[in-house]
Amino acid sequence: MTLGIERVGVVGGGRMGAGIAEVCARAGLDTLVCEVDATAARRARERVAASLERAVDRGKTDRPTAEHALARLVFTGSLDDLADRHLVVEAAVENPDVKTEIFTALDKIVEEPGAVLATNTSSIPVMRLGMATGRADRVLGLHFFNPVPVMPLVEIVTSLHTSAETASAVEEFAAATLGKTAIRSQDRAGFVVNSLLIPYLLAAVRMAESGFATAADVDAGMELGCAHPMGPLKLADLIGLDTVASIARSLYEEFKEPLYAPPPLLQRMVEAGLLGRKTGRGFHTYDRG
Repeated sequence: MTLGIERVGVVGGGRMGAGIAEVCARAGLDTLVCEVDATAARRARERVAASLERAVDRGKTDRPTAEHALARLVFTGSLDDLADRHLVVEAAVENPDVKTEIFTALDKIVEEPGAVLATNTSSIPVMRLGMATGRADRVLGLHFFNPVPVMPLVEIVTSLHTSAETASAVEEFAAATLGKTAIRSQDRAGFVVNSLLIPYLLAAVRMAESGFATAADVDAGMELGCAHPMGPLKLADLIGLDTVASIARSLYEEFKEPLYAPPPLLQRMVEAGLLGRKTGRGFHTYDRG
């Protein structure tokens, strides 16, 4: 197995964590998913199983391959089970305090020599998480995109302490084992993709907020006028409006550029629980079933 990474741990079994776990299992890796408790771990397994079933239905994989991938997955409610992992990817809630606490715990738990700790954060400084450990040279960002089994890109984000060997090893792993295209980014809020994407999404929110155009017309304009596969407000709904707002706040805090400031409408929608697809309503309405 490339670079000796055969055992992977994923902390968090939500949409992103489940997707990362699925990709690792489909690549033939021994994959362990850790959730907050047994109930959440069971839901994570159901999430991966449903995704694999959709892949079979759509002809993206065959049933034996899907069954073998699911068989490689183990789900747990205890971080202690991650002790023997070669690589652990944190994909917990986008909260700096929660993530810092997880990295502090993982540093004490993961015992495999040379093991790498990675974060799937889209906005929190990798340096902050690395400094919560005694192995900052082996901590980096490994930022996947949703839906993970479909999107081919991953961002490799290095802090000032991340060693060149760690970055090169994980980049090769992402390409050779997971089949992803990796791009490098410095440790700045938003990294490459979100630094470009979030101002675009926020501009669309402001346009709808001001009454300049309806949400439907904003999306139709970009889909039919610019050949985008999805309009900006549909994309914001897919990402999750709470996530968009969180990334925007991180970008604004770091750069103090007005274009990064979350518009009032976005903040009110988050406060109201109108988060997009995952809640059934955002800028558009969705069938949660």
